[in-house]
Amino acid sequence: MIRVGLIGFGLAGQAFHAPVILGVPGMELACILERHGSRAKERYPKVRVARTLDEMLSDKTIGLCAVATPNDSHFSYTKACLEAGRDVVVDKPFTPTMAEAEQLVHLAAERGRSLTVYQDRRWDGVFRTVKKLLAAGELGEIAEFEARFDRFRLEAKPNAWRERADFPAAGVLWDLGPHLIDQALVLFGEPETISASAFRQRATSAIDDAFDVSMEYPRLRAELRARIIAYAPGPHVLIHGTRGSFVKYGMDPQEEILRSPACPDGDQWGPDWGLEPEERWGTLSLVSGETRKVKTERGDYRGFYANVRDAIDKRAPLDVSPQHALRVMRALLLAHKSSREGRTVPWTETVE
Repeated sequence: MIRVGLIGFGLAGQAFHAPVILGVPGMELACILERHGSRAKERYPKVRVARTLDEMLSDKTIGLCAVATPNDSHFSYTKACLEAGRDVVVDKPFTPTMAEAEQLVHLAAERGRSLTVYQDRRWDGVFRTVKKLLAAGELGEIAEFEARFDRFRLEAKPNAWRERADFPAAGVLWDLGPHLIDQALVLFGEPETISASAFRQRATSAIDDAFDVSMEYPRLRAELRARIIAYAPGPHVLIHGTRGSFVKYGMDPQEEILRSPACPDGDQWGPDWGLEPEERWGTLSLVSGETRKVKTERGDYRGFYANVRDAIDKRAPLDVSPQHALRVMRALLLAHKSSREGRTVPWTETVE
């Protein structure tokens, strides 16, 4: 049994880590670090609550730490946990700088610990469907891949750290960009160049609330987008190939449930978890004249922590390796550089 210490009990800790950890056989949520307040104890009265990292790490039976804090503390918490001999999951984005990310990867290797970045959307039903579809080759050679997060939120949240211009690694490109960049890298590998624009759609936004990122390959473009003012959202995924196209509207249903009162704990994950109704399936249109619905694969964010469990037990490699996490960081930092400087940047360009 892997005993897990969860660091942070904001949105990420409450919705995307605690319930998922509790749903994975072979893992136990042993402690939650919540510096102030009583939300953790109210939600999980049987789980120990610590007020400091030292207090959490004093329990030597905790083998895995999950860092779900604001972005500016990812480096310090992860470094302290690795130095204390713990394996670590750190929420995305990895860190605000490449130097910090590289230092953590080196430290994990030096100490012989597992280190990975939380990429739950690898286990989105939509992404799993796209991977299966591309592997089958029905679309032929892919010419264009588009993935987007569209939302409709007219008012900014002035006290939210993600929307503060003075906060490290804030803004929607840091928030949602890691998901889309990670998926493009998994599907297509490293691009030749990156072009990006991070911008504000709302007058009340202090920092970017929308973006376009283009990852350019020899005969393929991966177009990654996010919008904050999109009442009628575009396709979540759109793929064009030499044999046809695939279009899928609507996001994976897991996040909405995890953020609601219906959020499962422990054995409450039902047999229908992560399944989409047929009316939400994507459509495949082929040049042969055939058009059909494509069943969405089951999504299950527990797959991330199940893989971490297996990697710690030496039964499988990490799906999100430290080296891959550095590639996501490189793409993210290059996208910011492209947006700041208004130019296309090569993959090999220096980032900090």
